Amino acid sequence: MMMFARITLSALVFIAVHFFSYWMIFVQILPENLSILAGLASLLAAAAASRSVWKNFGKNSGGLWALIGCGAAIGGAIGFCGGFFGPMIFTPEANQGPLLGLFITGPLGLVGGGIIGLGYGVWKKRKQ
Repeated sequence: MMMFARITLSALVFIAVHFFSYWMIFVQILPENLSILAGLASLLAAAAASRSVWKNFGKNSGGLWALIGCGAAIGGAIGFCGGFFGPMIFTPEANQGPLLGLFITGPLGLVGGGIIGLGYGVWKKRKQ
């Protein structure tokens, strides 16, 4: 069961970081004729975030910052995917639906996941 959760969360983080970094970061800072470079940069960022979640999820050896980062990545990915893909599925006629994931649920999930990761790290340290 833990392997399934690891695979699912790593894939979810990969998808969310790829879309978010492509549309919110790399397309904005690179010229229009370098969109292939923006795609490659977003794929590299997504692979790095996904690898970090894969490496730190379910391990007992991670420090407090690793738990905060892993929680933030997972919470941000869940919030982003819910806000980005949810409106496309449930209200496809709404033309501004994906903006919910880009500007509201993704960043709120990132902050909420970081706070949950911090709480889990403090609880785990206190338990030891």
